[in-house]
Amino acid sequence: TVTVVDTTAPVITLFGPSSVSHEIGTAYVDAGATATDIADGDLTSSIVTVGNVDVNTVGTYIVTFNVIDAAGNAAEPVTRTVTVVDTTAPVITLLGPSSVSVEVGYSYTDAGATATDNGDGDLTSSIVSTSDVDTSTVGSYTVTYNVSDAAGNAAAEVTRVVEITP
Repeated sequence: TVTVVDTTAPVITLFGPSSVSHEIGTAYVDAGATATDIADGDLTSSIVTVGNVDVNTVGTYIVTFNVIDAAGNAAEPVTRTVTVVDTTAPVITLLGPSSVSVEVGYSYTDAGATATDNGDGDLTSSIVSTSDVDTSTVGSYTVTYNVSDAAGNAAAEVTRVVEITP
C-alpha cells in the first residue's frame, strides 16, 4: 500500500514591499499577495488577510496574510507593515478679499481665514494671525496667518494687504 501525503506548506509571496508609508486621510489599497502549493497549485483566492489600516490615524499597522492548503498545511504567515504618516501641510484660506482699502480714521475688522488639514481636519481655531494695521496712519499694512498641524507640518503663510487711504 502506498499512501501519498502532502506535508508541504503553501508559500505566500507579497506583491510590493513588506513595509510601506501611507499618507493620512487617503484610501489604502493593499498590493496583495499570491499563494502557491505543490499539491493544490494557486491558492491566492484562499488567502485570509488579517489587520486593518486606520487611514485617519497616524500609526503603524500590521497586515498579515495566511493560507492553508487542502491537506491542512498552514503557510508561514507573511506580513506587511503599513505606517500611516502625515506629511501634508494644512491649507489656509482667506475669508474675503486678499486686499482691502480703508479710509484713514475708520475702524478695520479683519474678515479672518479658515484652515483645514487632511489629518487634523478643521484647524481654524489654531490659526495665529499677526497684524500691523494702524488705521490712524496712511500706508500699506499686512495681516498674516499661520498654522501648523499636530504632525508639525506648517501651512504656507497667507497674508492680506490692508491699504489705509487718505
